[in-house]
Amino acid sequence: MVDDKGKKDQLKGDVKEKTGKLTGDKEKQTEGFAEKTKGKVKEAASDAKDATEGLKKGMKKESDKEK
Repeated sequence: MVDDKGKKDQLKGDVKEKTGKLTGDKEKQTEGFAEKTKGKVKEAASDAKDATEGLKKGMKKESDKEK
């Protein structure tokens, strides 16, 4: 499975939010906003994880050079 990093949630949330605005459905609009926010949080967490893994690999590489 492809790691979408929250992009699917952001897209689905955006569609729900806009549909809610067009139809006047405040509940759907709020639900869409929440789903979009959830996707952004997932994306940020994934980016932080990637950065941490990159840092760990870099530190390991430097440590191996010193030996």
